[in-house]
Amino acid sequence: MQLNVPEILAKLQKEALHDMKLKERFLKTRNGEFPLRDFCALCRELGYEIYPMDVIAASEETYAAMKRSTNGGGENSPKLVGEDDLYEDFFSGL
Repeated sequence: MQLNVPEILAKLQKEALHDMKLKERFLKTRNGEFPLRDFCALCRELGYEIYPMDVIAASEETYAAMKRSTNGGGENSPKLVGEDDLYEDFFSGL
C-alpha cells in the first residue's frame, strides 16, 4: 500500500517523536538556505520519495478539501488559519 504525503508526514512525525536523533535531524533541516528542499532530502534518505512540490500540492489539496467542507466552501468561507501548510504542521507537532 502506497502512503500519500499527509500519511507519510504523520508517520515520520511519530517516528521523530520517539527518536530524538531523528527529531534533531529534521529540526536541523530548518536552518539551511532551502529548508523544504533539505527536509524532503531527509525524507528520501529515510525511504520516502517526497519532493518540495509534493508537499506544497498536498497542502493545497488538504486545505481545499477543508475549505469545501465549511459553509458550503464558497468564496465567503472563512480563512482556515493554520490549516494550509503540512510542512509547518509537521514541525508544530514536534
